Amino acid sequence: MTTWTDRTADRPITFSAPSGIDRSAHHRLDEAWLAAAWSHPTTRVFVVSGGQALIDDTPDGRTELIMTPSFEAPLTEAHRYYLGTDEDGVSYFALQKDALPGRLDQSARAAGLREAGMLLSPRDAGLLVHAVALENWQRMHRFCSRCGERTVIAAAGHIRRCPACGAEHYPRTDPAVIMLVTDDQDRALLGRQVHWPEGRFSTLAGFVEPGESIEQSVAREVYEEAGVVVGDVEYVASQPWPFPSSLMLGFMARATSSQIQVDGEEIEEARWFSRDDLAAAFASGEVLAPYGISIAARLIEKWYGKPLPRP
Repeated sequence: MTTWTDRTADRPITFSAPSGIDRSAHHRLDEAWLAAAWSHPTTRVFVVSGGQALIDDTPDGRTELIMTPSFEAPLTEAHRYYLGTDEDGVSYFALQKDALPGRLDQSARAAGLREAGMLLSPRDAGLLVHAVALENWQRMHRFCSRCGERTVIAAAGHIRRCPACGAEHYPRTDPAVIMLVTDDQDRALLGRQVHWPEGRFSTLAGFVEPGESIEQSVAREVYEEAGVVVGDVEYVASQPWPFPSSLMLGFMARATSSQIQVDGEEIEEARWFSRDDLAAAFASGEVLAPYGISIAARLIEKWYGKPLPRP
């Protein structure tokens, strides 16, 4: 299976670049090690709340997650999540709180992944996407799906255990396919979801169903949403997408039919675009490019041959 990530565009796919963080999963059940790591003077901590964290702009033009030593962090025991350790031995923790802490200098701002993802370094973006994914899962899976008892947090935030029946529950990631479909004229199929603003077009996407391969899912979703039959499917790259718990699996797919019939439920409009068609539509404002944070933009750029205009 060929991965084309490095040739998709000059910019890396958001959240997918190497972060330099070793998640060190073998430490998650070692309470003595976690306690020592938490109390170490180099350890850094940030708060996540409602999918947001505090970020700040540095004098040299960078944007950073605001992190503090652990002794300056807000108090919490249960919702302390170990995210990993970098090559310099610095350990990172996220704290889940009901609200973000204030800043005395007032220069910081609260931001979610959609805003901050393209601004942060690969390290900070990787830490934040990990923390947000854990926070989403923790908020949505507080009770045992087997017996209904309230579960307790274990493994530094990566397991919820049921004290009644002993079941262990792990963070959930739902696989979803996202694909750029092209036809025998090398035109790209782009669609507009029913809840999107007029002019917003992007690639088709959908969730993998039980008992289905990802290739079967690509073909099914394209046919269900646009009525187009797909033949060859080629994997491109993936992107963690914690909104709230997906892994986007990106593909290029070749259509064997060109007649479009949208489902009207998820996709309101779909069109074939040549490169010239799309360039003209961007220039006139008829078509709005997908947000650059998404792998959708990279899939289109792979076909289009250059970066898309910023929305």
